[in-house]
Amino acid sequence: MGGAWGLGFSLAKLAAVDGTTPIGIAFWQCILASFLLLVFVFFRRSKIPLSWQLIKLYLIVGLLGAAIPTTCFYYAAPKLSAGVLSITVTLVPILTYALALLLRTEFFSAKRVTGILFGAISIFLLVSPENSLPSETSLIWVLLGCVSSLCYAIENIYLATRGSSDVGPIRLACGMHISASIFLALAAKTTDSFFFLEIPIGSLELIIIGMAIINATAYALFVICIEKSGPLFASQVGYIVTLAGVFWGIVIFNESHSIWVWVSLVTMLIGLMLVSPKKDNKYSVAD
Repeated sequence: MGGAWGLGFSLAKLAAVDGTTPIGIAFWQCILASFLLLVFVFFRRSKIPLSWQLIKLYLIVGLLGAAIPTTCFYYAAPKLSAGVLSITVTLVPILTYALALLLRTEFFSAKRVTGILFGAISIFLLVSPENSLPSETSLIWVLLGCVSSLCYAIENIYLATRGSSDVGPIRLACGMHISASIFLALAAKTTDSFFFLEIPIGSLELIIIGMAIINATAYALFVICIEKSGPLFASQVGYIVTLAGVFWGIVIFNESHSIWVWVSLVTMLIGLMLVSPKKDNKYSVAD
């Protein structure tokens, strides 16, 4: 699961070729992922429940969990290395705890607040040193990657507060991707960012299909992991996602990083370790 999610960073860079747009890529990924999840729901002889409250839920998590962060991610992907992108995603559990602390839905913990500081230091190490990133403009794209992580963190808080027991995680993921597809289709039409997948399928189509499969199957595995071993154990996939993102970037693109990027990676992982609670907690699950 972690290896597959980590591969997504490199696939995003491969998808950013001439003729494609970030919004268009995000749309196709979401619509294909929703189709795969619909098939899964169908074979479980279930259906997507609909009510005004659930439609509101699908729309909110569709924006926060897919449409906005995925679009930001695909804008940043061609400008940053896969390794650097994977470091920004590790902010999700750290930002989730920080928001929960601000909203007073979590108790103060010196250890976990220290984890937040380590996360902030990690981003500082990533963007501040002169030789850390390839260019000064990379700072903008790192911050855009952090916006994706912030959206996921807000989604975590919303789901923890609202709950999803009335729909279930798989059907929620399906509804989320369907609503995100609608938002992205409207955005693509408005900005003239839409493009069609070609038949017979080429390398771009295979990459987008691969990202949709990763989204759908990895999320299903994540839910199974929560059910079998609890949210704390499942949340540890964040370590593997980050390390796998760096690994795949090196294998596929022959990426090399400055010492500052490696120090940032270690600092972020330490922050994640400090923020992770000692016992299962509703805020311990990264998106």
